[in-house]
Amino acid sequence: MATTSYPQLLAPGSGTAGGNLWYFTGTDVHTDVDATDYFTNGAAAGLKVGDLLLYVKSTATVGATLHSVSVVTAGGAATISPAILA
Repeated sequence: MATTSYPQLLAPGSGTAGGNLWYFTGTDVHTDVDATDYFTNGAAAGLKVGDLLLYVKSTATVGATLHSVSVVTAGGAATISPAILA
């Protein structure tokens, strides 16, 4: 399920190549959020490859997951992927 909602910028990065921290809440499960082009307006929202996004699911099984912006297309859509913490 794609969205045109805007995530909230929590902390700006120190460069132009990503590094921002975003917050977004919704009712989708985190595997839906990881779908290609989930943010159909990602570029307009300000998402950049390398940014991190904290996603909070607000219904049913409430939880939080961390993701990274992996693609921002020429058309403006953004894809986020699960962040690997090691």
